[in-house]
Amino acid sequence: MKRIAVDGLPDDPLAAAGVFHQHWLAHVEDFLGKGEDVMIVVPSADHTHSEWRLAIVAGLARKHTPRRVNMVAGEGEAVDATETYLAAAPGITGQYLET
Repeated sequence: MKRIAVDGLPDDPLAAAGVFHQHWLAHVEDFLGKGEDVMIVVPSADHTHSEWRLAIVAGLARKHTPRRVNMVAGEGEAVDATETYLAAAPGITGQYLET
């Protein structure tokens, strides 16, 4: 599973979604197109970011089936543990998980 750590997202949810689409989406799709499963790691954010994050990861999962793609918000050991869990759970895709 390829782990992609996203940084540089603004605090405003609409601006953050725009930055993700402009700077990160092609990078993520490149790995998915090469046949790799992907875990996108984003910084923790408040509830106003949940909708755009879920929409992006769900759309990517539908588009790139059977590849798996999930998004995890957080840092440190919690993200590492989530990655270990997802690697062993082949049926989980299109999920936005907050650690």
